[in-house]
Amino acid sequence: MFTGLVQGIGQIVSAEPLGPAGGVRIGVDVAAVPGFAAQVGDSIALNGACLTATQVRGGYFVAELSRETLAKTVGLDRPGAVNVEWSLRLGDALGGHLVSGHVDGVGTVRALTPVGESRELVLTVDRSLAPLVAVKGSVVVNGVSLTVNRVTDMADTCEISINLIAHTLKTTTLGRLQAGAPVNIEVDLIARYVQRMLEARAA
Repeated sequence: MFTGLVQGIGQIVSAEPLGPAGGVRIGVDVAAVPGFAAQVGDSIALNGACLTATQVRGGYFVAELSRETLAKTVGLDRPGAVNVEWSLRLGDALGGHLVSGHVDGVGTVRALTPVGESRELVLTVDRSLAPLVAVKGSVVVNGVSLTVNRVTDMADTCEISINLIAHTLKTTTLGRLQAGAPVNIEVDLIARYVQRMLEARAA
């Protein structure tokens, strides 16, 4: 489990194919992430996707991504900056919200507009996720726990608006987003289970 409160920005520095299975092995430099201290087998979220550290050497770790993970996420199969969070431990403060690290879909940045010291991030997500996103509810974008300010349902998509404060822009990669960029989306964990219960009851 995670909270969606990013501990720092790491860098994927290598990505190599795992063979015919279609996966990839990545090397991640996390030397710039304060307090990073992982062991082999630990769960670490990169851009919101929960991965297992298979090798750890100081401020560097290796993880393997399956073809299924690559099919459901973006930004993890090539070098680049990523948001880093290690898993929640019993007794840790839950400052964001409960995050599983299981990406539900890929959204698209429609706009990132300055609003005073903050910025308004507008995203479109698949219509299937619309019932799981609510005003004042929580959503995870590239591993960052955020509060939804507006939801607009459309024929094939759902548009959501989020306010990014200066601290979030400084400590995560979200301030680097541009219109058209894909992002990993995880909806609220509780909403996901409520939907499943309603579907089962209807069936």
